[in-house]
Amino acid sequence: MPTFEHDDLTLAYEIHGEGPPVLCIHGFASSGLVNWVQTGWVETLTGAGYRAITLDNRGHGASEKPHDPELYYPRAMVADALALLDHLGIEKAAVLGYSMGARICAFLAYEHPERVACAIFGGMGMNLVNGLTDGNDIIAGLLAPSLDGLTHPTARQFRIFADHTGSDREALAACMETSRQPMPRADVRRIEVPVLVAVGEADEMAGRPEELAELLPRGEAFLIPRRDHMRATGDTKFKQAALEFLGRMFPAVSQT
Repeated sequence: MPTFEHDDLTLAYEIHGEGPPVLCIHGFASSGLVNWVQTGWVETLTGAGYRAITLDNRGHGASEKPHDPELYYPRAMVADALALLDHLGIEKAAVLGYSMGARICAFLAYEHPERVACAIFGGMGMNLVNGLTDGNDIIAGLLAPSLDGLTHPTARQFRIFADHTGSDREALAACMETSRQPMPRADVRRIEVPVLVAVGEADEMAGRPEELAELLPRGEAFLIPRRDHMRATGDTKFKQAALEFLGRMFPAVSQT
């Protein structure tokens, strides 16, 4: 994978296809490959005439994995995303994020609207503001010697997922400490760019998409039918809603 340097870290990314750029920012314990390639998102975006850029966030995938929680605040990962756009010479892109990646997209859209054509927040509803209540349980699950005796359902889910992806669990625990920083309600109200908020109907982690969309000046909500947090990622209806949104806000050449 190609890499670039930022904040004394080596970070990995991949570029797929040609056309208007869509920067894809994955969720916690995932990677560009797991979140966007294996779920069919890259194929969907490139097939619609977009250039899909997948970034492995610090602490994840093929990127460097520091163990210091101070290095994982959302603004640090926003800076990584901007550094990648600068590295590639891209002035403005659509941004697509899932869960933690959606939180990063929110801070990016708020602080640097001139770089964001539009944003899609997948798996992140009103808990962008309210915060994640299971964070400490997830940290404990990641640092536990094994799954034995680990009863908290969300902690078990993420521990199994982290083991499946071969993740550095200490780096993930550090990331969970600070990356879950909520966004103030007043800042959400100041996000200027168009945003699609897409959350699974059975997602108990993200919070309601409608409530967040109402706060956003140019927000739209989409409820992904019959999906929870883990199973909504690659959902076909989610992809269809995203392409329809992109087609209106940031059309590819083939759509104009």
